[in-house]
Amino acid sequence: MCQGESLLASLFVIQGVDQGKRFELESGSIALGRDSTNAVRLHDTEVSRRHAELQLETSSARIVDLGSANGTFVNGAVVEQSELHSGDRLQLGQTVMLFHNEKSNARARDLTARVDLTQGALDDRSAILGRIPSDEGSRVLQSPDAAGGWLRDRLMNLSVMYRATQAISHVLDTDSLATQILDLVFESIGADRGAILLKDREGVLAPRAVRMSDATQPDERMAISRTIVDYVLEKQEGVITTDAPQDSRFNLAQSIVDFQIREAICVPIQGRHSTLGVLYADVHSGAASLAAARAGGRGRFNQEQLTLMAAIGHQAGLAFENTAFYHDKIEAERLAAIGQTIATLSHHIKNILQGVRGGSYLIDLGLKEKDDGIVRRGWTIVEKNQTKIYNLVMDMLSFSKEREPVLELSDLNETVGDVVELMQPRAAEMGVQLEWTPDAGLPRVKIDPEGIHRAVLNIVTNAIDASEDAAEARVRVTTCWDADRAVAQVRVSDNGVGIDPEDVGEIFQIFASTKGSRGTGLGLPVSQKIIREHGGSINVESQPGQGATFILELPMNRPGDPRSSPGQTFAEGAVIADS
Repeated sequence: MCQGESLLASLFVIQGVDQGKRFELESGSIALGRDSTNAVRLHDTEVSRRHAELQLETSSARIVDLGSANGTFVNGAVVEQSELHSGDRLQLGQTVMLFHNEKSNARARDLTARVDLTQGALDDRSAILGRIPSDEGSRVLQSPDAAGGWLRDRLMNLSVMYRATQAISHVLDTDSLATQILDLVFESIGADRGAILLKDREGVLAPRAVRMSDATQPDERMAISRTIVDYVLEKQEGVITTDAPQDSRFNLAQSIVDFQIREAICVPIQGRHSTLGVLYADVHSGAASLAAARAGGRGRFNQEQLTLMAAIGHQAGLAFENTAFYHDKIEAERLAAIGQTIATLSHHIKNILQGVRGGSYLIDLGLKEKDDGIVRRGWTIVEKNQTKIYNLVMDMLSFSKEREPVLELSDLNETVGDVVELMQPRAAEMGVQLEWTPDAGLPRVKIDPEGIHRAVLNIVTNAIDASEDAAEARVRVTTCWDADRAVAQVRVSDNGVGIDPEDVGEIFQIFASTKGSRGTGLGLPVSQKIIREHGGSINVESQPGQGATFILELPMNRPGDPRSSPGQTFAEGAVIADS
């Protein structure tokens, strides 16, 4: 993906099998679905092969459902098509993604350099006209009837506070959240300019988002009184301020012209346990409004608007905290996953190295005593552990790296037959009869032979291990062709211990192994990943004590793949109607 001016947006997966993956998007029509040809490919089995389309332009984004089986949801509501805004949650199947508009947020962030926290003459001319405790905002949300007429009407129709609550519920990006909060402020109190200042990790206050009603003036600066900001942070009270009406040092007209006199509201952004920053808004006051304020009248801001701003600040604090908690949780889960991976792999590697050490000891002993039999036994142990190391490393690479299958017209019977031939010595050693029944009518199909070989090998290995202690232990491997669905199948059945139905979903979890120290817990997740990369699935039929059957389905009719023509499958000699 190019990183130039064409980059518009991104989708970040916050829930589902692809959690943590970020898709960088460019303008145009972007396909989302399970098929490998989609620009945004999801490995969620509840996502349709071509599920939805994102129509992304410089100034807008729209999601369109393509007749998916399970529907497309935006912020929890099912849609056929819908506008997308930065911070919206998009759900396909069990996968939830956060939409982020890079350019709209970039415009908002560019204004942060135009804010000055001033110290001196401007602060000297400021006076507090009203104030409100920080918890008053949360109280008025719970009892809107107690508010004044203007504020009561605002809260009764829920137009402002409902959107504030929505911001908390689904916006997980701090910049997008700050932009939405300022939109609420401008809509509700009619401010000319606004800013959100948040503390960084060192406690230093800095502008995080800025909005100006006329942002086209490149030289305009936004002077915010540090005295007022410090007062709001220290007292945890929201205030209305204006130039001191009793200050005789400034002529009215001169004051307005030279110093751009403003009314302002500043409230704390209060989290659960601490103050995170301030929410600030101001207006350019005209001579008439300032004269009215000096005469004891009303300016553009009043106590009811201050109360509403305090309520928005309180909601914003909760939202910013939730966003921080979410990102901390993701980071903690990532570190925990890394720790679990290291611990688990270290355990398996330790066992393998112990085997290598034991074999090396026998080889050394045989060489000293010039006994070829001891050397051969030692070498057999070393060779087995070399194979374990190789398989472990290959499984780690297969699972950790996103890989597009290299499809080529292949003989599936030959690929599976190679696996059976490779595993015959191991099966014989463990007293398991390994049977192979290929479908003579199976056409040549387009698969990645190397990937399918590894996927089948892992499942056959598990089947042999599961059957080791069974009476007349047997593993059957078969292939078949479902012409009606254009699906090639590989079936691996054993008469081993079987699997509880409620445990079937767990066996595909990474590091979940029922073989104790003999298993790495990587084999089945790797097989499932490879089959999904082919657009297929693995189904399991099992009952405890009655063995298990793993059915690998490889669909050959893959809609939307540029390598297929209409009405054709990837099976040589087989043609079906378009689905």
